[in-house]
Amino acid sequence: MEAPRQDEPGRFGPYTVLARLRETATAVQYLAHGAGAQDLVVVTAARPELASLPAFRHRFDAETRLADRLAGGWVAPLLDTGEDERPWTATPYVPALTLDEAIGTSGPLPERAVRVLGAGLAETLARVHATGATLQGLSPRTVLLAADGPRLTAFGPLGAAAEAAGRDGRLSVRLGHLTPEQLAGEEAGPASDLFVLGLLLAYAATGATPLADGPPAEAAERIAQADPELGGVPEELRGLIARCLAKDPADRPDAGAVAAELALEGAAALAAAGWLPDRLAAAVAAQGAEARRSARGPEAQGPAHDAPAPQEPRTQAPAPEAVAGADVQDAVPAVPARQQPPAAPAPALDTRTTQLGVIGRPAAAQPVPAAPPASWPGSGAYPPAQLPPEPLPVPAPPAPAAGAPRSGLDRRALLVGGAAGLAGLLIGGGAVYATGSGDDAKAAPEPKPKPAPSSTRPTLAGTAPQPRWIHTHPEGEPAPLTAALWKDRLLVLTDEKRASAVDLRTGRRVWECQDGAGDRAALPADDEHCFVVGASGFLWISAKDGKVAERLAYEDGFEDLPGLTLATLVGADGSSIWFTGSHRVTVKAPKPKKGKKRGKDKKVVKSYLFAYDIAERKELWRSALPNGRGDAAPAYQLIAVREDAVVVRQRPASRTAKQVKAARNKSRFISYDRATGKAQWTKSLGRVTPDAAAVGGDDGVLYAAEGSGLRAFATPGGKARWTLEGGRDSVFGVPVPKGDTLYTTNRNHVVGALDRESGKAVWQRSTEAAGDGTPAITVSSTGKTLLAAERGQVTAFAAADGKRLWKFQDIGNQDPGGETVTAGYQVLAYEGTAVVRRGGTVYAFPVA
Repeated sequence: MEAPRQDEPGRFGPYTVLARLRETATAVQYLAHGAGAQDLVVVTAARPELASLPAFRHRFDAETRLADRLAGGWVAPLLDTGEDERPWTATPYVPALTLDEAIGTSGPLPERAVRVLGAGLAETLARVHATGATLQGLSPRTVLLAADGPRLTAFGPLGAAAEAAGRDGRLSVRLGHLTPEQLAGEEAGPASDLFVLGLLLAYAATGATPLADGPPAEAAERIAQADPELGGVPEELRGLIARCLAKDPADRPDAGAVAAELALEGAAALAAAGWLPDRLAAAVAAQGAEARRSARGPEAQGPAHDAPAPQEPRTQAPAPEAVAGADVQDAVPAVPARQQPPAAPAPALDTRTTQLGVIGRPAAAQPVPAAPPASWPGSGAYPPAQLPPEPLPVPAPPAPAAGAPRSGLDRRALLVGGAAGLAGLLIGGGAVYATGSGDDAKAAPEPKPKPAPSSTRPTLAGTAPQPRWIHTHPEGEPAPLTAALWKDRLLVLTDEKRASAVDLRTGRRVWECQDGAGDRAALPADDEHCFVVGASGFLWISAKDGKVAERLAYEDGFEDLPGLTLATLVGADGSSIWFTGSHRVTVKAPKPKKGKKRGKDKKVVKSYLFAYDIAERKELWRSALPNGRGDAAPAYQLIAVREDAVVVRQRPASRTAKQVKAARNKSRFISYDRATGKAQWTKSLGRVTPDAAAVGGDDGVLYAAEGSGLRAFATPGGKARWTLEGGRDSVFGVPVPKGDTLYTTNRNHVVGALDRESGKAVWQRSTEAAGDGTPAITVSSTGKTLLAAERGQVTAFAAADGKRLWKFQDIGNQDPGGETVTAGYQVLAYEGTAVVRRGGTVYAFPVA
């Protein structure tokens, strides 16, 4: 940290600047505080010389929105943003050093620290890559090392830029990395992030970078053809890093595989007991202490810095040998009073991030940019790759400041671009990000979701398998409200405007039908039609082309019930569906007694539970029901379907006050004869409440949550057969019976399996998810895999022993300008496939 300069703002929105933390090619990061002195934040503000460029602001905003979508895990949440004269963002302050600073302070990281670093970064990359997007934000200066794990601070080419300049209204950004495929003229893809991750991990493990030895002018050829030098990398990590640095992108592992191989239990678990070497941990802690002192005011910071002090703290990270005997206070400088700006405030460019030649159009030789002082450790980042929105002319890089020191390529410098005699590459070749000067200048288009590439690489434990395909609901259409499978051939989605079908073989939309819009899921009617319950009637939609094959208005299908209104679709089994509905009838006033005036006729509501065969297109039976709340048909929930009966219960929200009082806070389960609709029995079971999770098996046993436990009841007698006691804060969700096993789920994010006959637990495992909510569990068609869907993730377990197989997370719509996805995950299973939906994005994962 160093003092802010007098020509810099003292405030950004509600945040008061305390100190300069660090600076990059495109921004300056400040330590600041909010309303409370200890509410410390990091304000990242654009450099003034770039902030006036419309293209810069457009890209800055886009990367800010993407950072906001990725918030969580190893990405800090976005607290605030502002425009002012310079666009800025605010995130919570976490004491941390950049990887560059860490290597400069204590040298290479030990193997365990490299594992935590790589696993944390790979976990974040996996969230990005799940949607087909590419991050392009890794470098030693965008990765922070905090006490609890790594942090990623850049979310695109702007944040990770090694150089940036504006000239004649144009923006030119040079990234710090280049990959073999970009040298070959291809665009960067998810595998490119893995190549850069490999460089980063090699640098973290050795303090040097592979491919650095040799003349700078030949560096591009080394990246394209030479084997990386990994002799200094620990043997246990060498194979993985070598695979990340494979020349062919198809030979590189995916991010999930890297995360699992480095830390199967997850980066957070591996870092929990401490992961940084003592010297780095002390430096991070001291930085935090200094930040807190600076927040308390100048009196807490020791002697004033406008007067000489015997041991003035350094403001730059020292080289390893320089700090060998220093104490913690020396390693982390105190924050001096606000200083005058330097006489020549032109930011120096880094030679060690601009040495590697890149292949492009011949151009006049350009001077090599100046480097920062040699005491700035590990300034180098990577070979350049840059992302323009369109192939515009590339402005020449700014000339170095007069008298600026130069330094050659060293072993700690990661390979970077800009050799004399060659200009940067345009789009496709991956070298220069350049935009025009007009207000209508466009930023680089955000990548669109794409079908998942096929892969024959083995899947490691903990890694979600490569999806067979990824389907994204078209932009501009409402998010789907429901999703259902039709005959294991189609995925039928319904939203406010239409029903649409996705081919389960390819993930492509094959038809849409506006008449099928609504919030009720489609059902398979027969081998040729989907069935949808509409607002005014039933629809049979052709599964071939989406055209309405038959339409039945309620007034036509139920002629003796004029004005029938459908309340709830209770459930379905095969071609049978059950629903509740009501209609109004006129009850004539009774004949008056002699001499009396006749009373008025009354309009009353009559409600029914219906059974209907959607294949035969006929009503099976109806059974009269007491009206629910609001003088309407009650809402019922399907609990069990058996060969000779169907068991339901009324949803709590639809009960009248009288019904609530009569129930005495207990569920009342009702069984109907499946053939005739005759009520067989009504029963309250134990102390099962109206909103408690419950499900019935085909053997007459009903499983229900009771207090913190789960109980099995024999029906119709209601005798409890066994009880599974839950732990603290336990609330069981809806279990799933399958064969001889009952799979369970709990609000404390624990899923498990128990024997249905005895209630004896077979296994229990935590999904290790955060937040509220009970996992919704689904068993694969083979019964071998249990999938737990929650708001933030899907976790797959081996159904036999509870072994965690993999975890999947995505970031929703990867477009920074897209709508935020807040919905949880839904899982549907068929024929060795798990269809995972979150909002408008659907993935098809192979499962056992």
